[in-house]
Amino acid sequence: MSDRAALLKGIRAWLAFFVVCLVLSGATAFPLVHELHWTEDVLRSLSVREHLPALTDWIERVRRGLDATDTEQPFVLYGTDWLAFAHLVIAVAFYGPYRDPVRNIWVVEFGMIACAGIVPLALICGPIRGIPFWWSVIDMSFGAFGIVPLYVVRKKIKRLEGMTAAVRPAPAAV
Repeated sequence: MSDRAALLKGIRAWLAFFVVCLVLSGATAFPLVHELHWTEDVLRSLSVREHLPALTDWIERVRRGLDATDTEQPFVLYGTDWLAFAHLVIAVAFYGPYRDPVRNIWVVEFGMIACAGIVPLALICGPIRGIPFWWSVIDMSFGAFGIVPLYVVRKKIKRLEGMTAAVRPAPAAV
């Protein structure tokens, strides 16, 4: 396998990993009410309250809020359906760099900007919405972890771009 082919294979593997993570994180926004019931049951069965009472209190509070919203104002949860859909649509955009990484590096850079944007969003909106700081840190970790594969992909695309430029024939003299 040539260096170029190996580099392209690595780019595609990292992109596939990123897209799978993006799809999974988005898909979990659809069944929030059921997920919170399941999470609460799991935490209870593992006796997590003994070690992390703030976490179990928070999960219980969020579950109660979602139950009330689902019962009294279910249309509000439609917003999380749109959140999930947005994750899926953004994941589709990464087909461009999968197909032609050099030409579509901008999608990877856009993803990196979006990952970086999670930090100010969590720091500003978290306190406004009454989110505990430790939960905002968890939210910010999505950006921190998400930017890593995209950074690796961008570096690989830049190397691929250099290889591609070296292979192109020089322009004809006029």
